[in-house]
Amino acid sequence: MVLYLVMLAITVMFVILVAAYINARLRSGVPTGLHALPRYFSLSTIVLVVSSYTIGQAPRLYAQDDLASLGRCLGATLLLGCAFAGLQVLGWRELVLYGVPFQGNASTSSGQFIYLISALHVAHLLAGMLFLLVLLLRVLQADRDAVRGLVFIRNPYHRRQLRLLGTYWHFVDVLWVALFAVFLFLY
Repeated sequence: MVLYLVMLAITVMFVILVAAYINARLRSGVPTGLHALPRYFSLSTIVLVVSSYTIGQAPRLYAQDDLASLGRCLGATLLLGCAFAGLQVLGWRELVLYGVPFQGNASTSSGQFIYLISALHVAHLLAGMLFLLVLLLRVLQADRDAVRGLVFIRNPYHRRQLRLLGTYWHFVDVLWVALFAVFLFLY
């Protein structure tokens, strides 16, 4: 229940930020398409969608008692999450090269919203990555010992953790795709 309340709060926060971004963008009077949307944002979207696919495989691997593959699946998702965060940083650098700095005389409020919204999204992804890392370490530890592996697989608490992680990860993925669509059409 707490996870769903947190996701609701995150959604409300991003809806408010997107509304403020749209308001600032429309009030600025600057035509859309003046600067190109960073290619790294597009690439990071693809990476995040792929990571959503990999985390989606985790419940199946858990049900098959395949801890080794589950560990690889969670590890791949973690690496893709790191790649997403790195691509976001490269996207911010590309924004600066396009003449959309975060601060200074040339900065605009709509440009600052792009940085803020994408940085907040990365922060929420990092929170999920922290939980993912903890679960990955537990899986790797359980995979080293047959008894621990059996206890891990039969524990409904771990199954619930995996399900909640997948739910949160898919939520963050859908959230980014929606934010990317807003940036794509209004930038």
